[in-house]
Amino acid sequence: MSYEKLSRDILDLIGGTENVNSVVHCVTRLRFKLKDESVAKTEELKKLDGVVTVMKSVGQYQVVIGNHVPDVYATVLKVGNISGVSENNDSSSDKKLGLGAGFIDMISGVFTPILGVLAATGMIKGFAALILALGWVDATSGTYQLLNIAGDGLFNFLPIFLGYTAMKKFGGTPFIGMAIAAALVHPTLATLNTGEASTVLFQGTLFESPIHITFLGIPVILMSYASSVIPIILSTYVTSKVEKGLKKIIPDVVKTFLVPFFAILIMVPLTFLVIGPVSTWAGSLLGAATLWIYELSPIVAGVILGGFWQIFVMFGLHWGLVPIAINNIATLKFDPVLATTVMVCFAQVGAVLAVMLKTRNQKLKSLSIPAFISGIFGVTEPAIYGVTLPLKKPFIMSCIGGGIGGAIIGATAGKLWMMGGMGIFVIPTFIKPGSGLDMSFWGAIIAIFAGFIVAFVLTYLFGFKNTETKENTEKTVEKDEKRKHEVVSPLNGTVLPLSEVKDAAFSSEVMGKGVAILPTEGKVVSPVNGVVTTLFKSKHAIGITSEDGVEILIHVGMDTVQLDGEHFTSHINQGDTVKAGDLLVEFDMDKINEAGYSLVTPVIVTNTANYLDVLSTNKEDVSTNNVVLTVLGY
Repeated sequence: MSYEKLSRDILDLIGGTENVNSVVHCVTRLRFKLKDESVAKTEELKKLDGVVTVMKSVGQYQVVIGNHVPDVYATVLKVGNISGVSENNDSSSDKKLGLGAGFIDMISGVFTPILGVLAATGMIKGFAALILALGWVDATSGTYQLLNIAGDGLFNFLPIFLGYTAMKKFGGTPFIGMAIAAALVHPTLATLNTGEASTVLFQGTLFESPIHITFLGIPVILMSYASSVIPIILSTYVTSKVEKGLKKIIPDVVKTFLVPFFAILIMVPLTFLVIGPVSTWAGSLLGAATLWIYELSPIVAGVILGGFWQIFVMFGLHWGLVPIAINNIATLKFDPVLATTVMVCFAQVGAVLAVMLKTRNQKLKSLSIPAFISGIFGVTEPAIYGVTLPLKKPFIMSCIGGGIGGAIIGATAGKLWMMGGMGIFVIPTFIKPGSGLDMSFWGAIIAIFAGFIVAFVLTYLFGFKNTETKENTEKTVEKDEKRKHEVVSPLNGTVLPLSEVKDAAFSSEVMGKGVAILPTEGKVVSPVNGVVTTLFKSKHAIGITSEDGVEILIHVGMDTVQLDGEHFTSHINQGDTVKAGDLLVEFDMDKINEAGYSLVTPVIVTNTANYLDVLSTNKEDVSTNNVVLTVLGY
């Protein structure tokens, strides 16, 4: 599927490429950093077909797309010619973030690029743990060993991956960050940290450290940096500053090799001597503190984290907990924090299923089906923004289900033993490698079913009334929908069925039902009383919402967007109120034909799903006072 039009529309509505400082993506969202957010047309962007919603959080302008966001992201880079803009190019932005927002932005920038592969390898490791626990393989078998290596490799060498992403985020050269990280996990370190210590630093304290080697006479505290998080992030931050300083003093002719030479030469010893030990101790204290707070009342912690997790995700605040969880797995070998949140998607799925089964609104039902499926696999944005949040009460019920599921995880001492996938793929991550299926695992299963059932029952019984579903998700028709809505022809011309339009988006009726008209006069008039909701910059397409809520798109010609407004004259502006018969746009038929473009004009009802049916006229030729479409309400 091509996402070129959607990508161009998104860029146009956020103020163009020139308003973009950077753009990255996560599982479901395009995350823009804009020079001026006030320029973006948020409400119009929310109405785009293919956009779920728009969020503004922690300095990011987030366009929620859904599961196909990687394809849209690639197309945005291509059509916007912004492939060279990276997430570390923040210096061009005049907008400064607060301390909290800046921390969340930094963490998301460092971890977002690797979350997919981190989840994938965690799933492999979880699968290996599952087949071992079920007795399908032996721990010494080659099958188990290779699967475990495949799953554990990234986490073991996590500093190298973070060396790349963190250095990129901080504005340095990513491969310098990788080189420093590689030194931290070099296999020789294991042999250096053996034998009798020459001395012991901080003896008798929590930080007691035996010394086996020195650097220029300075004692080196050797630690294991495999799977670590904090040391490489701090090291790359300092390295980025050092690199910038070196670039100012080293001549251009030798910068290519002397800058990385001195950066690595300075930072590797500095990391081993100071940054690594201090940040490792800090990480251990953070893990211990997290566990201490959690153990004050695991059930209360589960209720709070499980109940509010969806809200955290909506505003990007969950990024504050992700590095804590990864650090916990590195230092404690398990994490109880995120463990209380992983069943939340099933509570959301339960609420969506209740809506899907209860509603009589066909559009809401059609939205619920893909939202339910994606939610099972842990992607809940379509469910949240498309179904439960617009209806309000189902979202609240899903939060209650999430809180109850979190409480059960806390009560059964649930732990994540690895970073894994989302949804059903997270289940094996509750299995301790080399162990059987203990209460932590079964507690997670109980929590999943409990969260699902509670959210389903509460939503079905109390979550919404069918009268509410006649469109709480978007603009709808009036409550009294049992009447016809007539749309007169916006053109004089010959009527053609949509199936004859040489554009699959129209001929397949994926954008809605309607007709096509081959015009005999270069004038477009309003087919209804209503408001001009969309006027493309190229003037070739007009969107109108009638007073009755019928949304109509008039698309003059095929591929005429490429004319960029040439041969078109607009007589209205977006937002104007119009009456049926008012002149909207004029176009030069002869010149458009000479340019090689077809003038076949689709006239479609874009919110067809809100109605029982859209019927087209039986006439072969119509004028602007003839009814061309009849929209039947419920």
